[in-house]
Order: sequence, then structure tokens, then C-alpha cells
Amino acid sequence: MSDPRPLLFTSISDTIIRADVVAQEPGIIVGVEEAAKATAEVGAVVCHRIEEAVRVDAGRTVLSIEGNPLSIALAEERLVGIMAKPSGIATAAARFVERAAGSIRVVSGAWKKLPFSQKSMIRTAIAAGGMEPRIAEWPFAYLDKNFVSMLGGVAETLSAVDSHPELASYRRVIQVTTADEALVAARGGAQTVFVDTGRLADLSLISDALRSHGLRSDVELAFGGGLSIEDVDVLRGMDVDVIDVGRSVVDAPLLDMKLRVEGRP
Repeated sequence: MSDPRPLLFTSISDTIIRADVVAQEPGIIVGVEEAAKATAEVGAVVCHRIEEAVRVDAGRTVLSIEGNPLSIALAEERLVGIMAKPSGIATAAARFVERAAGSIRVVSGAWKKLPFSQKSMIRTAIAAGGMEPRIAEWPFAYLDKNFVSMLGGVAETLSAVDSHPELASYRRVIQVTTADEALVAARGGAQTVFVDTGRLADLSLISDALRSHGLRSDVELAFGGGLSIEDVDVLRGMDVDVIDVGRSVVDAPLLDMKLRVEGRP
């Protein structure tokens, strides 16, 4: 079925229309540059745009465009979609960072598990919200529980890293689930011990074990697993250096935006 819009706008096809993309709620806007490119692709022009990763209040105009009626109709389909999802992610990330209030480093590495076509957008949005998209600075070896299982245990996994001189400068980040595994990791040269069970009791047990054996100062202690914004308040009072937030950030709802036709300039 052919698109009826060219026919509908025949009588006003030469008319120039102005429209604004307006944020309907407060948040951090991401995707402005891509939206500006999409505006040109549909035959409209950008009259005004805010900077990338700017925090806005509800009612703020994000992007103003002009074009013929068909180009405005096409823009409505594309521009909001380009900005709404990454802006929602950035806004959620910022809420976690603000809630942590500098007492805990907040990261989100969940973008790595999402479709390849979305990874760059989500990683950029996470960073725009002030959250780090990786648990450590590169280079590092992220040794998750599946690696540990395949290689036969925590000690064996760290030995596998050590057996390759080209990995000598890599930070060792390893997932653990028990206090015994955490002790083996700390003694085996891991720099970051990551408790990814999502259970606060596990974090407490592992922290206590590392401290009782004089190993806590040797490692960075990370925690994750289904964390919500409310969990941050509890974690601020616990012995943890880093929290990794997944779904609560990458699956954040769209930031509500609308394209509003303002009429003829």
C-alpha cells in the first residue's frame, strides 16, 4: 500500500511549516546530533537545537525544524524515536549516580549483552548520564562465572591469565559467589572481586571474609545483580567500592517527547 501522505499534502506542498520537539518530562537529552542528521535526510532543516547530553526541564524545546508538510510528517516518525530511548537511559543512569552521591562508583556493563546495532547508542547514553560503561579502565580481563566454570575454578582462571605474558598489564576482574572464592581470588592476584549474586548477605559475608584475612585492602569490591535505585541507599552504608547496574538503566522507559507543529513561520 502506498503512503497516502504525499496526496494529502498536495494542496499545501509548498508551504513551510515549523515544528518543535518538546520534552514532556525532565531528563538528559541524548541523540540530538543524530536527530539533526535525520532532519536533513527527510528534507527539513534545523532552526534550533540544544547541545548533546544537556539536562532539561519538562516543556523545554529540544529541536526546532522547518520544512514542507511531508518532511515534517516524516520527521515526526523519526526524531522522537532517535532521542527518546537514549535520553531515558541517560536519565536513569544520572539518577543512580546522584543517589550514590560519590560514595560508590556506579557502572553499567549490561549494554554488552544487547543487540549489536544498539550497543553504541546505549553505551553513549550511559556515559551521558555520568555512569561508567565499563567496570574498569582498559585494559582488563573480565572473568565471569562461565569462564570460571569452564576453566575449572577461580584459581585456575587466574592462572590462565598469568600464563600469557601479553596479559600481564591487564587488570583482573573476576566474578565470585562465595567467600571462599573471594579469598582465592584475592590471593591469586585479582584486583577486582565482583559479587554478582544480587544478594546483600553475600556481599557482607565476602567483605567480612576478606577483612578477617587481611585481604580487603588488596582488592576493589564490586557488587551487582538486579539492582534498583532503592538498593543504592542500602549499599551506601555497606563495604563496597563499585556497583554494576544493569536492567534498571538499559531497560529504562523512553523519555517522553512530542513533536508539536507550531504553524507557518
